[in-house]
Parts: sequence; structure tokens; C-alpha cells
Amino acid sequence: MSKEVLILVLSSLGLCQALFLCVYLFTLKKGERSANILLALVILGLTIRIGKSVLNVYLDLEPWQRNLGLSGVLLTGPSLWLYGKVLLAGEKWNSKHLKHFFVFALFALFSGWIPNNGSLIGVVVYCSIFAHLALYLFLSFRIFANHQKQVHPQKANWYRNLVVGVAFLWSYYMGHLSGIFSFYIGGALSFSLLIYIFSFLFLQKHAFQLGKYNASKLDSNASEEIMKNLKALFQREEVYLESTLSLENVAKELKVTPRILSQAINQTEQTNFSGFVNHYRIEKAKNLLQQPKYQKEKIASVAFDCGFGNVTSFNLAFKAQTKKTPSQYRNAFFKN
Repeated sequence: MSKEVLILVLSSLGLCQALFLCVYLFTLKKGERSANILLALVILGLTIRIGKSVLNVYLDLEPWQRNLGLSGVLLTGPSLWLYGKVLLAGEKWNSKHLKHFFVFALFALFSGWIPNNGSLIGVVVYCSIFAHLALYLFLSFRIFANHQKQVHPQKANWYRNLVVGVAFLWSYYMGHLSGIFSFYIGGALSFSLLIYIFSFLFLQKHAFQLGKYNASKLDSNASEEIMKNLKALFQREEVYLESTLSLENVAKELKVTPRILSQAINQTEQTNFSGFVNHYRIEKAKNLLQQPKYQKEKIASVAFDCGFGNVTSFNLAFKAQTKKTPSQYRNAFFKN
């Protein structure tokens, strides 16, 4: 298989995958409907632009066809920014947002009359289109900066990665225009890579589903307050030493719902309830294993004293946190 054919195949596969995601998101009923549609428009705009790049390498496109391809850039910017406003800022979609698509509609409608022949006017139009995207990229980054601490980290990280991906494609095409990159089709290959990354996130349900706390309104300040009370409870009463400790019992003690407590732990500590409890138990175990009276004690006794129900789970949790087994940790401490 020649190099040109391989590039064409990889680029085409990326475009097909992108179109599949667009169709899925346009028809997706779960979650925030307007957010799904705006995300689909982001991907569709990029697909139109990248599709033009692929076709332009292998076919002799007419100026109006090249302009239709460029119109995808004018669709991408507003869609990306509005997606951030809905996803992170919690705004509701309404008809006033349609004005941001006016430039796209106007450009697509008059694509047959807009110069695209390498002339000075054509170059100015091309640069203006990417300046339009640059403006919306700036607005998108600002949306992220202003709201990243007010939403679940999974949401914020997903939107940040999406904006960075679009910014990368913008940079590549600007680099090609300025002569930094001579490999024009590289933009299409980069797009294919990004689409496969986004698809992986989709399959893992970390991006499009945005986790089980997608609809929750718990902000960072409330999470930090709950965690402050939780840590105080653990330090004051050492409830983590109880082998029957449960999320429900602790939530009741803190006068919050189990769901809210679970989200606060996930949002603040980047772990679940079990992982949070095990961290305290392992710290307690490390302290016990350093005491002379536990030097000859069975590891099982240490496990039970720290709240673990069995030795196996204790060994696994201890090694995951310290990179050593309990026995290795104790031996290393007393050897020193």
C-alpha cells in the first residue's frame, strides 16, 4: 500500500467515525439535549472543514466547494463556545443564541460568490475565517477558566480537552498558512487521531455521559465543607476502624444524602468512598506496623485492628498505597 493511499484511508476513517458521532449525538435522548446537539455541531463543523482538506488533495474542487468546506470553521467556533455555556455555566439554549451562527449561514449561502482562487481577497477571507475561530476559542477558554471549579472535574476536563483539540487543529492550519508546516494533509490525520481519542472517551463513558453526577448542582465550596466535616469525624472518632462502616451510615452522621457525600469525595479527593476510607486505614496500619509491640504480631491482626474484613483486601490496599506488602513495610522499618 502506497503512502498516499494509507493517508487517504486513515483520513477517511476519521471522517467516518466523526460522522457516526454526529449522528449519535443528534439522536441521543439522554442527558442535556441542547448540549448533545451543540457538541454534534462542533464535530460536524470540523468534519466539514477536514473533509474539504482531504478532497482538495485528491480532487480538483471548485471555489464554491472549497468555500463550503471553510464554512465548517465558522460553525465550529460558536458551537464550541455555546456548548461550554450550556455544559459548564448551566445556561439554557434559547433563540437568541442563533445569532452566533449568522456568519456561518451567510458564508455558506454566498459561497459561490466569495473569492477562493489564491487572490489577496481570498487570503484575507481565509484569515478572517480562522480569526473568527480564534475569537471563539478565546471565549471558550474563558468559559472553562471561570467555571472549572464550579462543576464536576470530569465535566471540566472533558471540555478543556475538547477546546485544546480544536485549538491544536487551528494552530496546525495557521502553521501551514505561514509556511511552518508543509504537510497539508497532516491536519486531516491529526483530526482522525483526535476523533479516535474522543471515541475512546465515549466508549469509556467519561465524556459524553459525563458520569453519574452529571445532573448534580453540588459546587466546589459545598464539597469542601462536606469533606472538612468528614475528615473531622474520621480524626475525632476514627470511625474508619469499624469493619461494617458504610457510606449510608457516614452520610447519616453528617446529615447529607449518600449521593451527595459520594460526589463530594469523588469531586474533592478524586476517589470513591471505599478508597477514601482505605487511605485512613492504611495510614493507621503504617503507624501500628512501626510500633515495637506489633513487630511480631500477625498481619491478620493488624488488618482487623485497622477495620479490614480480611487479610487479602488489606494486603492489596496496602501495596497499592505504599508499593510494599505490610510485611515488607514492617521489615524495612525495623531494619532501619
